[in-house]
Amino acid sequence: ARVDDNDGEFLLIEAADFLPKGLNPENSENRVFFYKGELHIIPLPETHGQEWELPASSPTISQALTLLSTRAEECLAAKPIRTAVYKRISGYPEKIQASFHRAHCYLPAGIVAVLRQRPSLVAAAVQAFYLRDPIDLRACRSFRTFPPDERVMTVVTFTKCLYAQLMQQKFVPDRRSGYTLPPPSHPQYKAHELGMKLAHGFEILCSKCSKVSPGSKTNVLSSPLWERFFSSLKEKNYFKGEMEGSAKYLELLHMAEDYFQRSVTKPESSVAVSPGDEILTLLQTTTLDLKELEKEAACLPPEDDDSWLEISPDDLDQMLKEATNESHSSSNKEEEKYDLEAVAESMKAFVSKVSTHEGAEMPWSSDEAHVTFDVDSFTNALDRILGADSEELDSDDLDEEEEFEFSDEDDEDLDVENQRQAQKALPNEVTGSLKSYMKEMDCELAHTNVGRSFTTRKKGVSSVKATVSQNAGHDSGAEDTELTPIDVDMNLVANLLESYSAQAGLAGPASNILQSMGVNLPENADQMGSNKEAEE
Repeated sequence: ARVDDNDGEFLLIEAADFLPKGLNPENSENRVFFYKGELHIIPLPETHGQEWELPASSPTISQALTLLSTRAEECLAAKPIRTAVYKRISGYPEKIQASFHRAHCYLPAGIVAVLRQRPSLVAAAVQAFYLRDPIDLRACRSFRTFPPDERVMTVVTFTKCLYAQLMQQKFVPDRRSGYTLPPPSHPQYKAHELGMKLAHGFEILCSKCSKVSPGSKTNVLSSPLWERFFSSLKEKNYFKGEMEGSAKYLELLHMAEDYFQRSVTKPESSVAVSPGDEILTLLQTTTLDLKELEKEAACLPPEDDDSWLEISPDDLDQMLKEATNESHSSSNKEEEKYDLEAVAESMKAFVSKVSTHEGAEMPWSSDEAHVTFDVDSFTNALDRILGADSEELDSDDLDEEEEFEFSDEDDEDLDVENQRQAQKALPNEVTGSLKSYMKEMDCELAHTNVGRSFTTRKKGVSSVKATVSQNAGHDSGAEDTELTPIDVDMNLVANLLESYSAQAGLAGPASNILQSMGVNLPENADQMGSNKEAEE
């Protein structure tokens, strides 16, 4: 069995934190199945080490079923994925009853008859009304399919989400539609309003149904594809020797034509008919007994209470607190011995990652290979940016031209080998020049407000960066002061904590980045204490 909706393979949303790398909505179609009571995911070829054949794109249903029956163990989803999905669907289908809401609606008799045959069509109608546009509302000016003349009171079963979508939509019907509403003080105002909105949704669905023109069938059956299909039927003795033009022959021919037309106009994996087509078909095959519907309307069961639509601030706080406690229940003991070095290391790993058009890769797994730095490729790229000749430097750098010149134009005896060696040494010279610029900038900024805003290392603390900064050369005219190296980790953590504290418990850049890397900061105990004192 497989389950999907208009969001695609929505079960994967529940296990998004544990999915294998490379699995995305574009290639997950027909890959997620329940097989023998367990969740299975057909792996991608580039992420699986087995040598058995795997479809690179989304597999067909037949390919997926073959892989499940022959390679069930390899397709079994990882335990974290199954745990996340099973936790979300636990309690179903019994839990579905708690999501229903029954309400009175004043609807056209045709819609009442359709909903009795197919109650699930209410979802498509609500969605059509909820996502309506001005073009959709053009069909609701005349109401050719569901005019408001013959309306009756009935009970409609919604999900709570669908009911809320209809109730929260403010909508005034077109005067030309014939749908009018009683005063808001009327005891059945809500039933009239719900029925009006639902009728608009059904009318929009019917206006979007496929309108088959008389010549469309002829066009399909005159194509070369039909000719090949028809010849194949003859070769396989589909007509069983019946004489051409006989009643049995024509019956078989019409069956073949209908099958061919459905196969051509409908993809293999799509639903048989659209909601609008299904509604029109049910209207043609269902007999309407208006008097019987009016009798039933006189003794309808009471509708459900919709007080759940209104949530008080206290209820909202309680819901948020329960969700927070559930998400942090497994890590409450780790807060006491929280290591801030993990924050700095995670941020360093994040910065070292390479980003693509799909975003930055989060360093979630600790067993991934470390990022390597290719010196040659870096210097080559730097060389291309800065240029290999001193003539490409700006006018501000004319005083430094001699540092970049490795040959004398007047010296005609310089051989080719020396030129090649000079070109190889050029990137290192350029890098050294940049470092000298950066050292001079550090000296200038050290005595400004920008330099004082950074936390520096304590004297006596040795590190690679400290050694580099302390060994910086001093000009004869410069002050004989030693630059104190900056504590990069301390500044990073301090800025992150300051940003996290400024969020005041809400979502923000610091918490989002850290949570995406698997780092959950504890709550600010000092701030919580001050808030309690303020409340008291």
